[in-house]
Amino acid sequence: MIDAPDESRPVLVTGASGFIGSAVVRALLAASYQVRGLCEPGRDDDNLAGLPVERIVGDIRDPATLDRAVAGVSTVFHLAAIYRFWAADPALFYDVNIGGAQNVVRAVEQAGCDRLVYTSTVGTIGVAENDRLASEDTLVHFEHLFGHYKRSKYLAEHEVLRAGATGVPVVLVHPTFPVGERDTAPTPTGRTIVEFLNGRIPAYVDTALNVVHVDDVARGHVLAAQRGALGRSYILGGENMSLQEMLSTLADVCGLPAPRVRVSPRVVLPIVRSTEWVQSTLMHQEPTLPSEPVRMATTRMEYDTSRAHTELGYTHIPARTALARAARWFVENGSVKPARVERIRAAGRLEGESDLAGTNGGTRTSPPTRQGTQR
Repeated sequence: MIDAPDESRPVLVTGASGFIGSAVVRALLAASYQVRGLCEPGRDDDNLAGLPVERIVGDIRDPATLDRAVAGVSTVFHLAAIYRFWAADPALFYDVNIGGAQNVVRAVEQAGCDRLVYTSTVGTIGVAENDRLASEDTLVHFEHLFGHYKRSKYLAEHEVLRAGATGVPVVLVHPTFPVGERDTAPTPTGRTIVEFLNGRIPAYVDTALNVVHVDDVARGHVLAAQRGALGRSYILGGENMSLQEMLSTLADVCGLPAPRVRVSPRVVLPIVRSTEWVQSTLMHQEPTLPSEPVRMATTRMEYDTSRAHTELGYTHIPARTALARAARWFVENGSVKPARVERIRAAGRLEGESDLAGTNGGTRTSPPTRQGTQR
């Protein structure tokens, strides 16, 4: 570990207008950093509205743009990436996620920045097996690198680690399943909540995941820059829960019925793949349900966040509070059908639940103490 980056110089956030990126910008501003944000051309930047951020519009695939963006900064937070489960041209995942990361590493090295905090994903880490949580030391099975997103992020992480081995000051963070406000796209994680709120998830599959609020992930990024050991990875997660528990929690806080029918992802997968092929190949449109998340559901994505808690001082709010805050934002920002909004408001539960969050996210919790999966 080296001294923390020089706070007198600005820091750069790539993907600054995105869901996690804008949360990192806010966390940095709250910690009194000067922030420069690199925003994708043509992308909505409403998430940065009213914030004192120096904005640069440019593509991370353009080396000249990155040279200009990193000039004079102490730390680079690289979050810009293609995070979705389908693209008309799969090469886009590799051009942006790998090529962009290589360009950022080169720019950081040439500019002599103090640190690069690289945002990876728990998709590059192994999954929970044999009733034990996965951690930063759990090796991934190649057959679990489902889809172009996971594969491209795995390869990009390799490039970042290789740069770290040559002396580039890198720290890696691995968000789990972030939810919360300002998920405008929405991301695949937020889309699960939106689909449920709109009544389009009538059943659930037997899988598990780790739910965390995006603001906790953002604070984890800042802590990684300040306290993280070089070349080290940190899982930024929250609470492990089954998909059934997550949907039941959403149902409870919103006053909606919870799905009661359990289906096997292995039974559903052939149907989803057929529909995906028809929609993408014959109809040339984005599949309603890509096969990648269904394939991911064949594993249990439960994680041990002890390293981040112990080494960074990382904490997180309860999953129930995080889910309530996310649901309330989607309800208030036009993502939910009017009839469903009326039903949620008539139940009268959501506002009270999400108000428990408070300005700082409510009661913060420590990592799980037992090593078995939480169910």
